[in-house]
Amino acid sequence: MIDRRILLASVAGLFGFAAFRWLRASPAQAAEKFEIEKTDAEWRAQLTPQQYEILRNQGTERPGSSPLLKEHRKGTFACAGCDLPLFSSETKYESGTGWPSFWKPLDNAVGTTSDRTFGMVRTEVHCRRCGGHLGHVFDDGPKPTGLRYCMDGFALVFHPAAPSAT
Repeated sequence: MIDRRILLASVAGLFGFAAFRWLRASPAQAAEKFEIEKTDAEWRAQLTPQQYEILRNQGTERPGSSPLLKEHRKGTFACAGCDLPLFSSETKYESGTGWPSFWKPLDNAVGTTSDRTFGMVRTEVHCRRCGGHLGHVFDDGPKPTGLRYCMDGFALVFHPAAPSAT
């Protein structure tokens, strides 16, 4: 005879397993093919440990820890994994979140996937060329798009604009 506690524990375990499967991240790399594909060892050799954790494992940095948060020069923010230009400095703004934020990516620069980690549904942003995780996009940004691309600064590199000739 099945004890009621065993039955309840089994049902709870099944629900827990189902919740874990729903909540776990689904990396962009599993969903699509990218122009630049490297082995795990190649990515580890190219990237710093922090860049690797963010770009390849969908990690995040501590708020306020990226030097790019205070980058205000004219230029382009590119993927730290493949150097694809992603955002213009013209679209960067101070969101107060502790991460570099932009209201629009460059054309054909990023892709998005559904991210169900931490018990919520968010839109994950990745580099369209190498699939590196960049951050998330939210609909609480400024005009004209109303979007906030909240990016991990360590997933980006900054290229200053060339000084203009006078």
